[in-house]
Amino acid sequence: MKYPKVFIILVNYNGEDDTVDCLKSLDNLIYKNHEILLVDNASKNQAEFLSEVQEKFPQIKTFAQRENTGFAGGNNVGIDYAMLHEADYILLLNNDTIVAPDFLNILVDVSKENPEGGLLTPKIYFHDKPNVIWHAVCKFSWMGGGRPMQYMEVDDKVEKRDVLKTQYVSGCAMLIKKDVIKKIGKLHEDFFMYYEDTDFSLRAKKEGFELMYVPGSHIWHKVSRSTKRSMNTPKVHYYHVRNALLLSKRNAPKIIMHGIYVWSIYLYLKQILKFVIMPKERKSAKMIMKAISDFYKNKFGKLS
Repeated sequence: MKYPKVFIILVNYNGEDDTVDCLKSLDNLIYKNHEILLVDNASKNQAEFLSEVQEKFPQIKTFAQRENTGFAGGNNVGIDYAMLHEADYILLLNNDTIVAPDFLNILVDVSKENPEGGLLTPKIYFHDKPNVIWHAVCKFSWMGGGRPMQYMEVDDKVEKRDVLKTQYVSGCAMLIKKDVIKKIGKLHEDFFMYYEDTDFSLRAKKEGFELMYVPGSHIWHKVSRSTKRSMNTPKVHYYHVRNALLLSKRNAPKIIMHGIYVWSIYLYLKQILKFVIMPKERKSAKMIMKAISDFYKNKFGKLS
């Protein structure tokens, strides 16, 4: 039996130790018809790191970016290469994950059994709490945003092979059929970071592809490392606010957008008040105001 060709894309940006750990776990994959593409997004010690990777993992194809092009830009480099080399599937995988040896077999088998499925995702656990779920079935609404339904639940350890439909797929681990890329294109680089996976999911669904959660496939995500390092910084607040507005503009119904425009004005005025009466919040308030201003000025991509 000929197995479909899967290209696995990792994007590294100053996360060398995590990336090497991920590559070591990928070395144990049961699924053999795959190729790993590592895109380095202009890390500080890029040349040294990529040389080390080539020595330890000579089968891996590496790409050295001259500048940080974000999650979308880095993955798009790999997507371009994969599509030119007759990929059947493309797997976007965070570099700070550890995978089960059979996780890819299960995803591909489910995809073959469900031809309507365009994007598939495994069950994702916290790395430091290996039986606690980080990402599973997700709900999405324009008022509440995205919400993983089993977040922080302890897994019952009962293997449920039933495939469930989900309303968006996390870019942490996203198996994409080549037909999806051919139909809707690549990730939108205007987002730079955050919400590009939600945008991609909504675009795929709009074109008739189903989004599927595969609970029998497992990986572990080092969530605590990445979130503690950055989640409360003003820059992250900027990307979250600006990109939430961009996501809505590109995908929400017109009637919803009217409410979102009103919300953005309210949020801007709220930041002015915070800036005046809460000195400790001034940096974040300024970034959120800039995010809203840049959205209306059509300034997207990397924060300048």
